[in-house]
Amino acid sequence: MTSISTALRPLRTADLGTLVIMSWSRDTPDGAVPFLLACSLGDGAGGPEATPAAVEGLLSRSGLAVGGDGVLDGTVLPALPISLLVVPGAAALTMPGVNAQFVPTPQWRAAVDERGYACLIFATRPWPGGETGDAAAVAAFANHEDTLATAAQVVLPVRSLRT
Repeated sequence: MTSISTALRPLRTADLGTLVIMSWSRDTPDGAVPFLLACSLGDGAGGPEATPAAVEGLLSRSGLAVGGDGVLDGTVLPALPISLLVVPGAAALTMPGVNAQFVPTPQWRAAVDERGYACLIFATRPWPGGETGDAAAVAAFANHEDTLATAAQVVLPVRSLRT
């Protein structure tokens, strides 16, 4: 049975800082899997120390639990207030308090087109520094034990514009 956390935590938007979205795909024996990493740069009013609580407040308002509850399957939760819109050359992650547009990598776009979903890791830990465009650094941060233990993870169905 899948459930959505509904407990609200205080949200201090000034402590969120700059939110970034990074896309990459990982090859598996069954084909490429698209991932998204969302995190703060830790540049909010309270600095990196205030970032985890601020991000956790944002996530709780979207029905996402942080930590060891596993991966939430958003493909079977039509009322989940999070969406991923993908159009040629661009994508947007939308949730209460966030409308983040980004330019995905061609490999990510191909994986999304094949799978019809993307795996979102929304980290409460701030980005540790360095280039957010470095695929190896992004994957290392996203797969780090401390990141995964304190992140919300959700499989998001991809939506597109219909003509």
